[in-house]
Amino acid sequence: MRLENPQGEVVLHEVMFICRDASVSTHKHLLFFMTFLDLGLEENLLQAITDMGFETPSEVQEKAIPILLQKETDLVALAQTGTGKTAAFGFPMLQKIDVKSRTTQGLILSPTRELCMQITNEMNNYGKHLKGLNVVAIYGGASITEQARQIKKGAQIIVATPGRMKDMIGRRMIDISKIEYCVLDEADEMLNMGFYEDITEILSHSPEEKSTWLFSATMPKEVSTIAKKFMHQPIEITVGSKNVGSENVSHEFYTVNARDRYQALKRLADANPEIFSVVFCRTKRDTQKVAEQLIADGYSAGAIHGDLSQNQRDIVMKQFRSRQIQMMVATDVAARGIDVDDITHVINYQLPDEIETYTHRSGRTGRAGKDGISMVIVSKSEARKIKQIEKIIQQKFQQKEIPSGMEICEKQLMHLANNIKETEINHDIDAYLPQINDALEGFSKEELIKKFFSVEFTRFYNYYQKAKDLNVSPGDMSGSENKDSVRFFLNVGERDDFNWMSLKDFLKDLLQLGQDEVYKVDVKDTFSFFNVDTKHKDLVLGVFTDFQLEGRNVNVEISENTGRGGGGGKSRSRKRGRDGGGFKGRDRGERRGGRKSSGGNDRDGGKGGFKKKESAGGSEFKSKFSGKRRGKSKPDSKGTGGKRRRS
Repeated sequence: MRLENPQGEVVLHEVMFICRDASVSTHKHLLFFMTFLDLGLEENLLQAITDMGFETPSEVQEKAIPILLQKETDLVALAQTGTGKTAAFGFPMLQKIDVKSRTTQGLILSPTRELCMQITNEMNNYGKHLKGLNVVAIYGGASITEQARQIKKGAQIIVATPGRMKDMIGRRMIDISKIEYCVLDEADEMLNMGFYEDITEILSHSPEEKSTWLFSATMPKEVSTIAKKFMHQPIEITVGSKNVGSENVSHEFYTVNARDRYQALKRLADANPEIFSVVFCRTKRDTQKVAEQLIADGYSAGAIHGDLSQNQRDIVMKQFRSRQIQMMVATDVAARGIDVDDITHVINYQLPDEIETYTHRSGRTGRAGKDGISMVIVSKSEARKIKQIEKIIQQKFQQKEIPSGMEICEKQLMHLANNIKETEINHDIDAYLPQINDALEGFSKEELIKKFFSVEFTRFYNYYQKAKDLNVSPGDMSGSENKDSVRFFLNVGERDDFNWMSLKDFLKDLLQLGQDEVYKVDVKDTFSFFNVDTKHKDLVLGVFTDFQLEGRNVNVEISENTGRGGGGGKSRSRKRGRDGGGFKGRDRGERRGGRKSSGGNDRDGGKGGFKKKESAGGSEFKSKFSGKRRGKSKPDSKGTGGKRRRS
């Protein structure tokens, strides 16, 4: 079999040989795949590839590099995280620019400073044999004057986050009027973070005749829109299928009561002693809280989110890469800079606001051809979202149960036994053997083994011997109606900067209910629906009596809408004096790129539709949310678990 590239050069052979012994006849195929030389790269880049130990290009590199080298064209490339996208656009850009010129010729926009720094480092490694190459990283949290000084030295390539780039262009510190190549990396993530207007502003200062290369893991309609706006007849390449997850990642979900979420996380960690994971939370506050709880309970954990300084983030990432940190708790935005190939597990402590974001999360594991596991901890009311994710990633989830305490004890015990088995003997201990033998004289081999293993086993046994079963049935994952619940109509919606998750946060805090007690939240343009159990009906009606939001009455009505379709069905059995119509909750300038802000919490990059502040008593709304709360408040129920140290 022969496969030729457009130049007629043979890039793939298939050779068949037969291996025989006395009883077996086996046919095997040896495949000699395309090399980087076959892609058309120059010698200085090939030398850098050899230095880094790369052997064969990934699929996205095989498809993108020849096109970008041979043509001056726009390109849309869809490929999962960890498939080698940086090299796919990095090598062609490095080969095409003129390193003898000090003019800025290439611009790479990325969503986060971690990713910006990562790309800059990789571009410098790729171009290590290009004399005179200057690649400069531009991002927030660092000295803007120092970055401007580096630009003035002559930067052929700038790697930047949109916010800092827009700022420096506004200050006339950067000139991109002569760039020839522009890369939008992780385009879907940049749009999720609300950078549409920034990108538009930045590109307005660039020449129309440049080549624009857009790389993205998913293809939501917003990415398609930006491709149409800024690109001319782009070539599209796809690795796998659009929005589909990596085949190297298996997907599992565990259903628990919302109050048991943290205990479930600890059990999953204990049941996998060799775990090296990223744990995803939705907000910066939850990220920090979970990390602090894990550290207090003896786990090697750390947090990375937008409230950390650049120095703090660098320290945490260094500890994670060196495995001093075993569990990295992260927000979706901060995790864009985590580029580690051997992550064993991704744990979704909370599902993301945008279901499509799950693809990015799971892409943190199963990289570089290795297998990985993506776990999702869901409450009963969230379980139906698993079906939505399955449609997006085109893969099935396996429903699993949180391990029992005794199962964990057994796993930890066998883990210790295997560690002992694989441990190399340190013969420096030989001098102390007589004393050790005297101390342990009189014990049989079996007794010594029991005593040795009891040191570790007893610790876990004491912690888990009375541990309860955390598993609950996921119920009807299709989202059909719970007969023992009440569905309410609420006269606020998307125009008030709410989405389903931020409205759920708002309601559970306002009603002082648990995360699992407000469900089937469905947000429309000017109104919304939500469900609570029947026992909370009077609480809801009481709290929303004379309740005001920014001086406007906000009311609920019991709805006959079942929650299946979520659209119409606004016939109510009890009217509570609506004042009609939606309203502008806040300045429209707070929305960027046609996407509503996540609102109501502290997600990285978001501009909240409502704000919270920290207090000794937890989270409370600022005075813009006022109302007479005549219903009885339900106190928070916070379970506290015992502590024990991890090995």
